Amino acid sequence: MFEIADIFLILIFVPDLTGPAPSWVYFCFGLGMWLYSTFDNVDGKQARRTNSSSPLGELFDHGCDALNCIVGALVQAAALGTGISYTTLLMSFLTTMVFYFSTWEEYHTGVMYLGYINGPTEFIVLACLASFMSGIFGPQIWSYEIIKLIPFFKTFVPQGTTIIQFILHSCKKRHIPFLSTLTQLLPYFTLAATCFVWAHTSKIIIPNNHLLLFLFTAMFAFGRITSKIILAHLIKGEFPMFTVQMIPLAAGSLISLFGLFTPFTELVFLWMSFIFVMSAYFHWAYVVIDIFCTFLGIQCFKITYSPILQQQQ
Repeated sequence: MFEIADIFLILIFVPDLTGPAPSWVYFCFGLGMWLYSTFDNVDGKQARRTNSSSPLGELFDHGCDALNCIVGALVQAAALGTGISYTTLLMSFLTTMVFYFSTWEEYHTGVMYLGYINGPTEFIVLACLASFMSGIFGPQIWSYEIIKLIPFFKTFVPQGTTIIQFILHSCKKRHIPFLSTLTQLLPYFTLAATCFVWAHTSKIIIPNNHLLLFLFTAMFAFGRITSKIILAHLIKGEFPMFTVQMIPLAAGSLISLFGLFTPFTELVFLWMSFIFVMSAYFHWAYVVIDIFCTFLGIQCFKITYSPILQQQQ
């Protein structure tokens, strides 16, 4: 909810992601990210304290984190004043890349090891500090493009290396060819490639200030991809290589690449893609949550003491 509030502030005060906005808006950005991070850690402790931990809780936690990757990147883009640009697009996908790699790691190792330098702690601290500095001095202090991307590269490079080392060790332990697991990166890089192609060839996404709508569409597609991996990890299922939400983005990139869109038809298609991807995501989430609640004998937003969970604990 804190990050959703930040998104509303962006839509009202910084829709161009450039600003400047009133100083208090940037302080709200930093506070929202900090509160999100804090409550993201508290919920797990609360579940263990009340003996209400369940696989559904993990799916909820990481599923929300998956959506927050792009939301957090947009909040940071507004704080840094990167604008409707390829810099903002790159920031968003660097964040999602880190999370996808971590989810891929957890599927194989059973542990989401974040390393000594990682997104949920060090990056959040840097992002909050950057937002507070924008509140004090204004977003114009981040005048050099390379400065805006340093926190993202400092997070991804060490964590990406650590993740690959852990997966390599896990594959050796379970006698699984490491190279075969690399094909499981295709869903993410396919999504990223189609998004960059569409954004680069689009007549409206960057030229007409529709990057936010485009990234919200990508957000739900990415959320579905990673949530399916988390679900496969929980139920010991096969690694998911495809999700239906990838289709509109792939179709949009191809139509845009061949120049078949007019600005009006592209905007209509983008809105239809957003509505479809969002609706499919929430329908899938509802079905999965209902199945978990029925099987475990629990309620989604109410603490009950399931006989099944008590036996496991």
